Amino acid sequence: MSTVIKTLLIANRGEIARRIIRTCDGLGIRTVAVFSDPDADAPHVREADFAVRLPGASPTETYLRADLLVEAATKAGADAVHPGYGFLSENADFARKVQAAGLTWVGPEPDSIEAMGSKVAAKKRMAAAGVPTLPELDPETVTSFPVLIKASAGGGGRGMRIVREKGEFADALASARREAESAFGDPTVFCEPLLEHARHVEVQILADSHGTVWALGERECSIQRRHQKIVEESPSPAVHDDVRKRLFAAATAAAESIGYIGAGTVEFMLKSEDFYFLEVNTRLQVEHPVTELVHGVDLVEWQLRIAEGAALPAEVPQPRGHAIEVRLYAEDPANDWRPASGTLHRFHVPGDIRLDSGVEDGSVVSVHYDPMLAKVIAYAPTRTAAARKLATALESAQIHGLVTNRPLLVDILESDAFLSGDTHTGFLTEHDFIRDVDPQPFALAAALALAAGRKIGHLPLGWRNVRSQRPNARFLFGEELVEVEYDPAQATPGVVVLDLDGVRTPFHVARYGDQVEVDSPSGSVTLKVVPRFPEPETRLAPGATVAPMPGTVVRVSVAQGDVVEAGAELLVLEAMKMEHRVLATNAGTVTELLVSHAQQVNAGDVLAVVAEESGDES
Repeated sequence: MSTVIKTLLIANRGEIARRIIRTCDGLGIRTVAVFSDPDADAPHVREADFAVRLPGASPTETYLRADLLVEAATKAGADAVHPGYGFLSENADFARKVQAAGLTWVGPEPDSIEAMGSKVAAKKRMAAAGVPTLPELDPETVTSFPVLIKASAGGGGRGMRIVREKGEFADALASARREAESAFGDPTVFCEPLLEHARHVEVQILADSHGTVWALGERECSIQRRHQKIVEESPSPAVHDDVRKRLFAAATAAAESIGYIGAGTVEFMLKSEDFYFLEVNTRLQVEHPVTELVHGVDLVEWQLRIAEGAALPAEVPQPRGHAIEVRLYAEDPANDWRPASGTLHRFHVPGDIRLDSGVEDGSVVSVHYDPMLAKVIAYAPTRTAAARKLATALESAQIHGLVTNRPLLVDILESDAFLSGDTHTGFLTEHDFIRDVDPQPFALAAALALAAGRKIGHLPLGWRNVRSQRPNARFLFGEELVEVEYDPAQATPGVVVLDLDGVRTPFHVARYGDQVEVDSPSGSVTLKVVPRFPEPETRLAPGATVAPMPGTVVRVSVAQGDVVEAGAELLVLEAMKMEHRVLATNAGTVTELLVSHAQQVNAGDVLAVVAEESGDES
C-alpha cells in the first residue's frame, strides 16, 4: 500500500534537520521543525515551513520527549515523522507511538529497531545469520586484557572504554555504565577483546518493502577520538574486491535477518582480510554524504520514497570517484578534546565542497548538545585529489569565536600516513598532530589592522612620544605572551599584506571584544589583546581548580583532607553529552572541596583547592 507524505515533522535539530529540509524542499514536502529554548533562533527553525517549541533546554526535556514530539506533529498537521540520527532515532517505542498516532514513520519497522537495540542480543542474532562476530566477554568475569567496554543500548562512542590492565577495569566499568545510563537511559554494558590496529568499516544498506536490498558501498571511519569518528571516506583504501564482496554479503544477510526496511548501516571491524560484526545502526548515519557523492544518490529522498511504498530499482548505482568527510567540532584536541561553547561570530568555509552545517554567523553553540559545528565533505576522481581539496577548504575557512579541531583535521588530511591509506582506530594515538605555530606574523598583522581601525585623534593605538621607539602591541597566544613593534604608516584595516621572506601574504583580521581572529592562506590564529593598563582581577588561591565548562558533577573522587598527586582525578563532570575528568594541577592536600555529586557548576567555578606542601623543615 502506498502513501503520500505532504508534511514532515523532523524530530531533531541542527545540521541533520537542515539536511532533511533541503531534500524536502526539492520534493515539495512541507517541513515542521521542533526546537528547544536554546535553539529558538537556530537556522533549522527558520528554514522549516512551520516550527513548534519544546519548552526546556536539556535533551531530556525536549528532543528526547516522544510525547511532545508526537503532539507537535499532530498540532502542526504533519502526516509523517523523520527522526534524523541520535536522540530517538533508534527508539522502537517512539516509532510505535508515531505509528499509533496515524503518522508515517520514516525509518525501519519498530521490531527491526528493537532487534538491534541491544548490542548483546544483536550479536547473537547476527551469529545465527552467519555474520562473523567477536566473542562476548562477561564484565563480571573478564580476566584477559586489553578489552573494550561498550554500551549495549547505544553508539556514538558513548559508554565505551578501552582497558589495558586489570587494575583500571573497575573504574572504567563504572564510568562506562554512568555514561550509558546518561546517554541512552540503560546502563547495560558488555566487553569484547580489543582489536589493535584494526579498521572501522561499514556498509550502507538501503532496503524497500518489496524485498530488494542494496549494499550501497562501504565507508571507512577508522580515525576516531573518544571512539567517535572524525574522518570518514568512501570507498575504503583497504578494501579490495574479494573483501568487498564478502562485506556486502554479510551486510545483506544482516539486513534480511531482521526484515530491514529503509536506510541503515552495518558496521564491522576489519583486520587484514578478516572482519567482525559490530552493530546495525537502524537510521541514517552522520557520514552518509560520502556515500551520496560517490554513488550519486540522495539517501534522505530514498528514505521518504521507501516510507511512501516505492520500490528500489533492481540495479544498484555503481560508485565513481572518492569522497572524504570530516567532522568539524568546537573542541580543543590539545586540551583533552575539551568542548567549547559560546558565540560563533563568523563561519565561512570556501571552495568546491559540500557543507552540512547546523550553524552560521552569530550562532550560539549550547552546552546542552553535541559540539559538532558541521560536516565538510569533498568529492574528486581520486582519493588524493579529494584530500587536497578538503584540506585547502578547511585551511582557508574563517571560523571565529570558538576553538575548533580544524588544524588537526588539516594535518591529518595532509599527512603521509593518511595519504598512504595507513589508517586504523589507533591512528590519533600513534601520530602526534599538535601544531607548532609561529604567532609573530599573525600578531604583527593584528597590530597593524587594529592600529588602523582604532585611533585616538590622529594617533595610532599604542603610540608613544619617544622618537627612537616605534609603537608596540601585546597579545596572548594561548598562554604565550607575544609582543610586536610596528610602523603606524603601514597600518591598514581588515586586510594586512606582509612580506615574509620575499613572499607577500595577506592576513584577514577581525576583532570581537578582546579576541582577535587572524586568517591567512597558511592557517589561522586566535589572539587575545593584552590591555596596556589591565583592570584589577580576582586572583585564585594557589592550587585552586576551576570548572573548564558548565556541567554536572557525576563523580567526586576525593575527600577533604586527602593527599593527592599531580594529575590525580578530583572529580568528573558531564558536559555536552560526554564525561570529562578534572585533574589536580599539583600534588598536595585537598583543603577545600566545594562541590558534591549531581551539582550543576558554571565555567570558572572553583571546584576544589589542593594546597601544596610547604617543604619547610624546622
